[in-house]
Amino acid sequence: MNVLLIGSGGREHALAWKLAQSPLIDTLFVAPGNPGTAQIGRNLPVEVLAISQLVEIAQHERVGLVVIGPEAPLAAGLADACLKANIPVFGPTAAAAQIESSKAFAKRLMIEAGIPTAKAHIFDKPDSAADFVRASGCAWVVKADGLAAGKGVIVPESVGDTLDAIRTLSANASGARLLLEERLSGPEVSLIALCNGEHALPLPPAQDHKRLRDGDAGPNTGGMGAYAPAPHLTSADVTDLMAQIMLPALHALKRAGMPFCGALYAGLILTEHGARVLEFNARFGDPETQAILPLLDGDLLATLAACAGNGVLSDDLLRWTGDAAACVVLAAEGYPDTPRRGDVISGIESIDDPNVLIFHAGTAWKNNLLTTAGGRVLGVTGIGATLREALMRAYAAVDRISFPGMQYRHDIGAKAMQ
Repeated sequence: MNVLLIGSGGREHALAWKLAQSPLIDTLFVAPGNPGTAQIGRNLPVEVLAISQLVEIAQHERVGLVVIGPEAPLAAGLADACLKANIPVFGPTAAAAQIESSKAFAKRLMIEAGIPTAKAHIFDKPDSAADFVRASGCAWVVKADGLAAGKGVIVPESVGDTLDAIRTLSANASGARLLLEERLSGPEVSLIALCNGEHALPLPPAQDHKRLRDGDAGPNTGGMGAYAPAPHLTSADVTDLMAQIMLPALHALKRAGMPFCGALYAGLILTEHGARVLEFNARFGDPETQAILPLLDGDLLATLAACAGNGVLSDDLLRWTGDAAACVVLAAEGYPDTPRRGDVISGIESIDDPNVLIFHAGTAWKNNLLTTAGGRVLGVTGIGATLREALMRAYAAVDRISFPGMQYRHDIGAKAMQ
């Protein structure tokens, strides 16, 4: 089977790495890909939103499955275009992807389906949101309704900070509509399930680290690291959450005429009153994928093809090693606001530990040198029998990599070992 993978980040490098291990694969195409995916498959210089061109390539190359990584092409209707051309695709339609592309849509769906979530208020005008905050006299989590590349949520500490957050997010197109959400406390966990529109297979729970600096300080980012499995949830807990959250969401989308085929991601907070959904995403998490897929002992391609209608989505498609994995993200100077590009990356070639994987995200070749080309540059994943061992390997590899202004967190997974 020929496969076309859409995207260019660390998530896509991890997906390419795992898809290429399938006995079902013939040629793996990645559009546009990065220097890491170029070592695994055939990169194509086509941007993720060039929908008609991507469909033409899939037809010309007789692609048996398109796998869509990022959220932007999902929201733009790439899956719809593939389905219209009778090309199997793993990734939801634009209508179903609203569960991520519109936080207001997701909130209404959760309320309708009885899915536990934080109380929220939706505002189409920033002035109305600000008036509500002043009248309430307390801080609210402020969320942009639209896609914001993981940076559309601000968690203020005061009324003044909340008003500042409203001004900040409403200045961007993604914040034309705003949600004000009650603040909840507890550990956050990511639960991702592979779905065929009606049934779903859960992946091991993971924990992302959104803030830029150690101790959960600094601004929100797209994610500075992750580890799996997260010890906060047992297998029984996952089974319960599938019944309480994931399947009700799937069934609500199907009832609305929007069957969801793809990776449904629930960002959960585990409060003293039980799990609550903070957000849904319509695709694999980044960097959670870089920590989850190294633990997969099954055939990812066969599973994704089954979700897309080529085969039965049975529980035995996914097997797990029982190990732990941790991913540490190395970010460019200036990330997340104005990441610097063009700095030379050194040290990757010196890493020879078979239990360490280097996933490229924002990298490029320039004058035969590997350089930084984005905010999150590399994901360094360590694998071990325990989380402690996985982290030790990841950080030992991080110590051998360098580029000017390199930023990373030193406390990935630290709370899980306390």
